[in-house]
Amino acid sequence: MSDRALGEDLADLYENAPCGYLSLSPDARIVKVNRTLTEWLGTSGDALLGRPFHDLLSFGGRIAYETHMAPLLRLQGFVNELALDLLHADGSKLPVIANAAERRGPAEEHLFTRLTMFKAVDRRTYERGLVAARTQAEAAAAAEHETSVLREQFIAVLGHDLRNPLAALAAGIQMISKREALSSRGLLVVKEMNASVSRATALVDNVLDFARGRLGDGLILTRNAAQPLTPVLEQVVEEIRAIAPDRQIMAHFSIEQPVDCDPSRIGQLASNLIANAVTHGAPGIPIEVEAHTVGGRFVLSVANGGVPIPPAARAQLFQPFFRGAVRRSQQGLGLGLFIVNEIAKGHGGSMDVASTEQETRFTFSMPLKPA
Repeated sequence: MSDRALGEDLADLYENAPCGYLSLSPDARIVKVNRTLTEWLGTSGDALLGRPFHDLLSFGGRIAYETHMAPLLRLQGFVNELALDLLHADGSKLPVIANAAERRGPAEEHLFTRLTMFKAVDRRTYERGLVAARTQAEAAAAAEHETSVLREQFIAVLGHDLRNPLAALAAGIQMISKREALSSRGLLVVKEMNASVSRATALVDNVLDFARGRLGDGLILTRNAAQPLTPVLEQVVEEIRAIAPDRQIMAHFSIEQPVDCDPSRIGQLASNLIANAVTHGAPGIPIEVEAHTVGGRFVLSVANGGVPIPPAARAQLFQPFFRGAVRRSQQGLGLGLFIVNEIAKGHGGSMDVASTEQETRFTFSMPLKPA
């Protein structure tokens, strides 16, 4: 290639490069500019030559130049990847990323400054998107914190403002039944009141456990491997027998190894399962409650006779507020089996249900020691 052709080729490369080129005099006036940059700015080279570089910068760009680019150029002779906004001929802003380097003479005198500029429209949009996303995330975090506070307040209301009045009612009913001479009608009323308070307390406890399990930090467990489970389960069975004296409940317990669990929660799980069997099981068929330790696991099951559970309903049994087909007198919140499943998961265990024409059996299984 001849020198002339090479010169023309380099000139074309300069003028039509995929980036903007700009040269500034020591007093920061434009002495050379390529066609790419003038087209970006909607002007011509002749219109820019001799003008201060400041004229091309937005207000923010001027501040960046004075406080960042110019000092660094004086100190180290170059600046890399500085974000600037150039002004288009129509007044709009063109975001660019600028690199600058000074050219000095033999005596270190400042001859001129070269700048290359790359369009940063997409990059700036991306960066602004990141800022917007961060703002949204911070707002979402603040909203989540507020929701968390409301959850805790809700749980506190359930745990204090609802349970305490019920406890006072229960104590008053017990006092009346023990210390007052009541007619047969009065004894019946006291019995019904006591049953109503017990049902209300159970409902509040279930809602409180639901709030902790679904809305809070999970059910609270107090593990105690030293406390035997058999007396706890026997007490639960006796309580259900007292509530439903017309139902036959057969209990078989063979717990020969310590179980690292929360005994009161396991008692609650058993109580919910047995109560569920009383509600839905066939009245003439005994309810079987079994618990034993085998193969490093604790297994508890409750079985009852009656109409089998349809597969579609079986898949939703442990969902909150699912009650299936129940009689009006059996209406509840549908949280019993959900709480059962939460207790099982809290112990690292699982729930299983099998339902045939012969029996429906719920089985809870957990490791004797936590993983």
